[in-house]
Amino acid sequence: MPGQLNNKIALITGAGSGIGRATALAFAREGARLFLTDISPAGGEETVAMVRAAGGEARFMKVDVTQAPEVAAMVQGAVVAYGRLDVAFNNAGISGTMFVPVADYGEDAWDRVIDINLKGVFLCLKYEMPAMLKNGGGAIVNTASVAGLVGSRVGVAYIASKHGVVGLTKATALEYVTQGIRVNAVCPSWITTPLTDPFMAQDPGLEGRMVTRQPGGRLCTVEEVAEAVVWLASDAASFITGHAMAVDGGLVVQ
Repeated sequence: MPGQLNNKIALITGAGSGIGRATALAFAREGARLFLTDISPAGGEETVAMVRAAGGEARFMKVDVTQAPEVAAMVQGAVVAYGRLDVAFNNAGISGTMFVPVADYGEDAWDRVIDINLKGVFLCLKYEMPAMLKNGGGAIVNTASVAGLVGSRVGVAYIASKHGVVGLTKATALEYVTQGIRVNAVCPSWITTPLTDPFMAQDPGLEGRMVTRQPGGRLCTVEEVAEAVVWLASDAASFITGHAMAVDGGLVVQ
């Protein structure tokens, strides 16, 4: 039985761990051929090995999403490898400095978060759009966060960047809706990934406090986010664009 992404050519940034890795495995399961990128070659190659071990097809390129020449080369690499680009999951991101009020937040720390989380998504979109238009369209999913839907005393740069991703998603969705390209975002709630592990280690009570805020009494999993991305990227979501999908167990509707 064909998968939801059968024979689709899919590009994933931040594929070396966490949500990116889980989505790569889910995309491969659904029949996509993958062009995976990450700032970490070790993590990216490990994901490629996992995809291949599961019977999927994947290639890897080291990419810094804050650098336009590298992002352009990334998209061109996917097209050269597979002939076209159908799906993109712009997922690379960092948490940056957390639990620091704006008056104490370092300018360099701010710039780094905005560069990776927001400028990085912008650059991906900038170079993915022409490639998809040559093939008649495609589907793009950006990683935002529930921190892009509501405020929180967590990290001002992270929250600002993720609100920016949601706005960027809506704007580009409207720009390209008549040209066959859909653009959506996933907004996970607190999740245990390599991105959040350092904060859990610094504050042993943090995970418990996060769980108490969740209506369902547990945290989100990377696999649950991956399934949302699969659906948004698939033809099953053909009339969905500009949507910021909360994958949060009801957190933001409280």
